This record gives sequence, C-alpha cells and structure tokens, in this order.
Amino acid sequence: MSFAFGVTLFALGILISVSLHEAGHMLTAKAFGMKVTRYFVGFGPTLWSFKRGETEYGIKGIPLGGFCKIVGMTPQDDDVEPGDEKRAMWRYPVWKRTIVMSAGSVTHFGLAIFATWLAAMTFGLPNPDFPRTDEQFRAQSAMIAVQDCVLPDTVGRECAAGDAPSPAAVGQLRDGDRITSLNGTPINNYGELLTALRAATPGSTATIGYERDGQPGTTETVLATTKRPPLDDPAGPVTDVAALGVGLAVTTPGLVSYGPVAAVGATGDFLGDMAVATAKAMQRLPEKVPALWHAITGGERDVDTPISVVGASVLGGEAVANDAWELFVMLFISLNFFIGVFNLLPLLPLDGGHIAIAWFERARSWAYARLRKPDPGRVDYFKLMPFTYVVILIGGVFTLLTITADVVNPITLFPR
Repeated sequence: MSFAFGVTLFALGILISVSLHEAGHMLTAKAFGMKVTRYFVGFGPTLWSFKRGETEYGIKGIPLGGFCKIVGMTPQDDDVEPGDEKRAMWRYPVWKRTIVMSAGSVTHFGLAIFATWLAAMTFGLPNPDFPRTDEQFRAQSAMIAVQDCVLPDTVGRECAAGDAPSPAAVGQLRDGDRITSLNGTPINNYGELLTALRAATPGSTATIGYERDGQPGTTETVLATTKRPPLDDPAGPVTDVAALGVGLAVTTPGLVSYGPVAAVGATGDFLGDMAVATAKAMQRLPEKVPALWHAITGGERDVDTPISVVGASVLGGEAVANDAWELFVMLFISLNFFIGVFNLLPLLPLDGGHIAIAWFERARSWAYARLRKPDPGRVDYFKLMPFTYVVILIGGVFTLLTITADVVNPITLFPR
C-alpha cells in the first residue's frame, strides 16, 4: 500500500511540476500582453474546462503533462485573429520572448531550489565530506563495525542462527574500535586493513592491535575463509581470502542539516554540484543507449543508466515504502533540475530551440545593419521542420527505451 501511495504521490508531483512549467509560460506571456488562448493540464479529451477572459482553462483525460497556447509563436503560425496582429508573440522584443520561453525552466529551477532549501533545514543535504568511492572509503581511519558472522561466499544473505560468530566477535573486538596493526603490520586506514587481510592466510591465527577509547589493546583470533574478487578488480574472479568479519564504521554523517540562513549557501553548493553532474550525465547519454538495450534484453541493469518518469515514480514508491523520505525529495529535486536544464537545450521543439532562434535572428539583424544590408527578417520555421522531426524521433526512441527498461528491468535501490 505504501509503495503504491509513493508511486502515485511522485507521479502527482511530476504532473504538478509540469503544470507549473506551463503556468510560467502563460503568466509571463500575459504579463507582457501576449494573447494566451488555452491552458490545460494533461492531454487528450477534455474532461472539464471554463473560460475566463480570452483564455480557456481545463483538464484533459491523459495526465501526462500540460500545455498553453500562446498566439503567434512563429511568423508561420496562422492562429492570429484580425486585430491581434500586434499581440503575436514573434513580434515582441527578443528579451521578452526569452523570458516567456525560459519561464518553464525557471519554474523547475525554482521548485528545485525551494525543495533543496527545505530539505537542508529538515533531514539535511548530502555531506560533501562523506566517503562515496572505494578510494575514499579506504582512506578512512580503520574504525570498525563488528559483523555477526562471515559468510563463506558472496551470496547476499543475512547471518543465520547456525552461522559461526565472526573472528572479530570471537576476539572480543567492539564497534568503534580502531585497528592499528595486523600481525605486526601497522594499519593507518581501512584500505591498509583490507590489504593486510588479503596478505594473511585464511584459517590462520592473527594478532590484532587496536585502540579503544584512547587505550591500546591486543587480541588474537582465527581468521575466517570467504570468497572475494581482487581489491583492484571488483569484477574479477573470486578466490579464497582471509576475513576478520568487520566493516568500516563511518563516523562522518551522510546528511547535514542547516539553519535557515546557512541553508541558503548549502542550497547553492548542492545545486552547483548537481549542475556539474547533470552536464556530465547529459554528455554521456549517447553511450548509455547500449546499456539500456542490454538491460531490456535480459542483461543486468546498471544503476547509472537513465530512467524515465516511470522509473522515477517507482523509485519514489520504494522510498516511501522504506520510509526514506529524504530520497523521495532528492528524486523530486533531481528530476526538476534535469527537466529545467534539458528544456533549455538549443534544439527544436524544446524551449531552448525557440530562444536560440530568437537570438540568432537578433544577431543576424544586427550584423546586416552594420553591413548596411537589408534585414533578412525572421527564420522560416518550415525549413527547420526536418531537423525538428529528427530531434523528436531521437527523443521518442530514447524515451521508449527508458520506459521499456523501467518496466521490464527496473532500477531498485532497496532489496526486495
């Protein structure tokens, strides 16, 4: 029940975001005097509508987005009624058209900023000092968390009642102890502990130096045997290795909360990092297509592959089902930020394509004026239609791939 509620709630959040996106276009267009004839939430058959002034507002039957109709977006549009010629959007100054066309993305950015600021003051934002890569984890001090047992292989199961206690537990090591040596080899960080264990013989007795509450200590225990891949090649072949039955006790908090003022700076830093990550992710989109196809045809789904709104909603459902509301909000923030950036790409039919054409016309007119040549006028959108269709086709295929992958082989962040 909570999973279904989470999926529905996240999908509703997406619908509201897109509806506000279109409202941003509508409100800025109206503010400049442009004529907006329709504003609808959803697509398909009209379920309910009313007209106020010159604009019809309503709800469509398919809740997958929304739209608003601004009269005369391009010189080729034939929706301008007699007497409204001066109100056609394409006749307005380029800066006004830029504001109107970018208002949708600005709305998404505004939602992301506000949600991030609220998150910073409540459950917190990701701590930039928290270790996230193997190298960062191995550089941490070798403060341990004692495991209940050592599983004999890499099968992902929990310790059972019949499993022998871990060597660390037998040696009376405790959570929070810091390992300082193994068989006389000094240990300065967790990575050195892993390396020393790999050099030890499985089943041998090991002498372990540790520090507890600032006091040094020594213990002996028989190392267990388990199977693991090489440290420098996680995808390599597994072999028998020695195991102590400990994990890294990370003392750095994963999330950090802030006051209202400090949250402003933290929000800027977080979204700045997200902007860099988004740019890198968009650059890698073409190389992710084979990975999506691999997932669709039965291969393992890489968690780094793109997801659709379907996949995002499923993850939102998982987050709610596991009471991970911070993940739910982070997904909402990430999706809004990505949509805001994506819509500004200088490609038709995206908003960024219209903005790029408007400024191209302005620059071309300026250049021709300096050359004392007649103004070449407006861009003919009909000539750009083949390129627009290519963008739509590529975008449609990519969307179909991501939705299919999210249905047949979804990404999951929690064990089921």
